[in-house]
Amino acid sequence: MSTPRVSFEFFPPKTPEAEASLWTTVERLAPLKPEFVSVTYGADGSTRERTHQVIDRILKDTEMTAVPHLTCVGAPKTEIDAIADTYWNLGVRQIVALRGDPEGGAEAEYQPHPEGYAYASDLVEGLLAKHPFEIFVAAYPETHPQALSADADLDNLRRKVEAGSHRAITQFFFDNDVFLRFRDRVTKAGIEVELIPGILPVTNYQTLVRFAGACGASLPNQLTRLFDGLDNDPTTRQLIAAHVAVSQAEALGREGVDDFHFYTLNRADLSFAVCHALGVRGDA
Repeated sequence: MSTPRVSFEFFPPKTPEAEASLWTTVERLAPLKPEFVSVTYGADGSTRERTHQVIDRILKDTEMTAVPHLTCVGAPKTEIDAIADTYWNLGVRQIVALRGDPEGGAEAEYQPHPEGYAYASDLVEGLLAKHPFEIFVAAYPETHPQALSADADLDNLRRKVEAGSHRAITQFFFDNDVFLRFRDRVTKAGIEVELIPGILPVTNYQTLVRFAGACGASLPNQLTRLFDGLDNDPTTRQLIAAHVAVSQAEALGREGVDDFHFYTLNRADLSFAVCHALGVRGDA
C-alpha cells in the first residue's frame, strides 16, 4: 500500500475550552500536510458564523486548505450566494455542499426553504454559477436514512455529480464490504465520481452508537465485542480504536483506496496515530 492522501474534518467549538481543544488538534495534525481540512456547518446551519471564523483562522494561521461545509437549510438563495461570495473573497476554492438536516433535527421531515436551494444538487449548481469552486458532496454507502430506497439515493448522487461535483466524501462505515459494494454500484451506474471513504476512529463507543443510529450506519458484531467492557477503560479503548481504524484503512488500501477522510471529533491523537501507522508523516 502506497502512502495515502488524508484529510480531516473539524467542527466549530461552542465554548472557550472546546476552542482551545480544536486549535490544539489543528496544530497537531497540520504537520501531516493533509490534502484539505473541512469544517462542519451544524446539522441545521446553526453554526454559520463559527464555521466562518474557523475557516478564516485556518487560512490565516496555517498552510492547510480549508473547506467549509455549506447547507441548504433555513436560508434563501440570496443568503447562501452571499456566503459563497464571502468564502471566495477569503480565498476558499473548495466547498462541501450538503442538503443539511431539517431544523427540527435529523428525525424531522425536511422542508426546503421557499426561496432557497431545495437539495444538494441545486446547491452545487448554484455555487458553480457564482464561482468555479471544486465541490465535494456526501455519499452514503448504507443509504441516507431519509432516502426512499438505495436506488433513489444513488440517483440523488448522480444528480449531484451531473450538477458539477466530482468528489464525494462518504458517511463513516465499519464494514469495508459495505463500501466496496457501494463503489461497485456507483461504477456500474456510470456515475463518474471519486469516492473518499470517511473513517471515524472510535473515541467513545456509546457515542458511536448514537451517531450510527442517527445516520443509519451499521455496527458489526465484531466491533461491539472489541469495545465491550471498556466504558471505564479509556487507555485500552484508545488502543483498540487505533487498531480498528488502521486495520480498516489498510484493508481498503489493498482494494485500491488511497484517500481517507478522518472524522476527528476535534481530537488529534487517534487520527494522528492512524496516519502515522499508514505512513503519513508530513513534517512530524
